[in-house]
Amino acid sequence: MITNSFLSILPTPLGDLAIFSDNEAIYRVKFTDRVKELELMNADIYKENEITLLAKKQLSQYFNGEITTFTLPLTPQGTPFRQQTWQALQKIPYGETRCYSEQAELMNNIKAVRAVGAANGANPISIIIPCHRVIGKNGSLTGYAGGLERKAWLLNFEQNAVHSEQDIVLR
Repeated sequence: MITNSFLSILPTPLGDLAIFSDNEAIYRVKFTDRVKELELMNADIYKENEITLLAKKQLSQYFNGEITTFTLPLTPQGTPFRQQTWQALQKIPYGETRCYSEQAELMNNIKAVRAVGAANGANPISIIIPCHRVIGKNGSLTGYAGGLERKAWLLNFEQNAVHSEQDIVLR
């Protein structure tokens, strides 16, 4: 069965995001400077569809501070271990961080810390599957496919939003 590919481009405070889907679900979200140039050169052969448009809307709402979770169909492609790793990432609450060993614990596989790091680095769906929420055990920022500057921005953005919300609740 041949599946169609669809693409939406979303300008964000961190640069443009390329959102790819097939007929069923999102399979890739990357900053355009991290997407193969050839793919984007052929962007005119792609069209938007309901799924990419919904992702574009939800990501816009995320960057506007209107939502903290996504309700999108996702089909990241990877090994069963990577799938498990990406599922664990989605359990890290907005505005919080975990270290790689904590993520491995969530997966009941405490010895897989390095493999968890490698799987996070291969995450094909940036932001929606929040690999930016995983940091080094000592609190340092570690690798992020979108670049450490973007990781720092995303973490600050989420943590500031959570603290602002707490201030409102306390008043």
